[in-house]
Amino acid sequence: QVQLAESGGGLVQPGGSLRLSCGASGIMFSIYAMGWYRQAPGKQRELVARISSGGSTNYADTVKGRFTISRDNAKHSVYLQMNSLKPEDTAVYFCNAVNNKITYWGQGTQVTVSS
Repeated sequence: QVQLAESGGGLVQPGGSLRLSCGASGIMFSIYAMGWYRQAPGKQRELVARISSGGSTNYADTVKGRFTISRDNAKHSVYLQMNSLKPEDTAVYFCNAVNNKITYWGQGTQVTVSS
């Protein structure tokens, strides 16, 4: 059974930092492209950052320079380091795994940026 489990969300003040983690089980993790998406209330889910199986990364323009995605194939995990957080970063953050036409999603973790 495939499972993607996110953790690390929470409440943080503007300008603060959080590190999200996503642990994967039931897949050959190293061959999957991994991504972080987010969905704010009343908005569509959007890509935040993606890392390929080879380690190439891309980011949404809104988070470039503030967020960093990384992966540890030995730990079957992907991470999202979020710095200089803004209130507009408030959303549920989802982990995503993609290989060819196969896609898996985690359940999400809430990130709230507020003073």
